[in-house]
Amino acid sequence: MAAPLIEPVARLIEAFARLPGIGPKTASRLTFHLLRAPETEARALAAALIAVREQVVFCERCFNISDRPVCSICSDPRRDVTRICVVEEPLDVLALERTSEFKGLYHVLHGAISPIDGVGPDRLKIRQLIERAEEAQRSGERFEEVVIATNPTLEGEATAMYLAERLESIVGSVTRIARGLPVGGDLEYADEVTLIRALQGRRAM
Repeated sequence: MAAPLIEPVARLIEAFARLPGIGPKTASRLTFHLLRAPETEARALAAALIAVREQVVFCERCFNISDRPVCSICSDPRRDVTRICVVEEPLDVLALERTSEFKGLYHVLHGAISPIDGVGPDRLKIRQLIERAEEAQRSGERFEEVVIATNPTLEGEATAMYLAERLESIVGSVTRIARGLPVGGDLEYADEVTLIRALQGRRAM
């Protein structure tokens, strides 16, 4: 009969296992790695986790991660304010920025519409996107293009269609990134060339 794990070790394994993409075996390996590692490594990890919670916020405009109320992209005067790219997660912003192809602003939804998982439009940052578009229209500087760059999954497609229906009357055009991305794939794992082709081949919805 296997000896029971002592409580601190069991708690750490359980905490790691709750992270996305980490199963029980990987959680156990990470935990025992930290037990064998120098104390400074464990303390550095703990300090980094605390700093993320205390110092990182979501941008008040686009909801990307930031260390201040308005992120560096939204506050950059060189960005094209007439174009906005809508993505599911902050990691997608990083992926698209690596291409240096898109020069406009972003809006992060923090997910995609998924009725099966109980995620409706009200659980995402969709209302805030509509309000941004309406405010831009009222100010006489409406968005000339909204690029929908949700992932090429069923949920991403459903979200794109939902957004297109609600944005088409208040923006110049609504486009969707082209099929340079594999169906079922995520933006964060795509290479730069694929992302550039997807952006260049975007089309009207």
